[in-house]
Amino acid sequence: MKTPRLRFVLSISAAIAATFLPASLHAATPEEQAVLAPVTAMFDGMAKRDAAAIKEPTLPGGTMVLMRDGKPTQMTFEDFATRVGKPGTTKIEERIHDPLIRIDNDLAVVWAPFEFLVDGKVDHCGTDLFNLVRKDGKWLIASVADTGRKDCSVK
Repeated sequence: MKTPRLRFVLSISAAIAATFLPASLHAATPEEQAVLAPVTAMFDGMAKRDAAAIKEPTLPGGTMVLMRDGKPTQMTFEDFATRVGKPGTTKIEERIHDPLIRIDNDLAVVWAPFEFLVDGKVDHCGTDLFNLVRKDGKWLIASVADTGRKDCSVK
């Protein structure tokens, strides 16, 4: 039999837990889905090693900053697409999870942990940061930054 105090503590705990459930447990709004669409399109292009498909969801002139071992490597989307879009025999795939999405009018950000897989095995992981803009009603990736490390836990 629960005491009134225990009931109170349990109800407060349940309310707090519901407030802080990860975003991945809640359905994304249509606007959030629209913001994620170019990110997914870029990842699909990467998996297909298709330079044109990698560039398609990006804003011309956009850049990437990839942090590796504490050192930034900067490149344009064009350079990135050329680099990743080369034919290869290894299968590559980037996956994000639990994205934090913020939208203000025609500006959005996506912050999400990621794993980068090579031939189905995690090669590196970190956090992706996408800055997006809405141009003519369509979301485009304006810039990307990420961290990359090898000490990934296997999921």
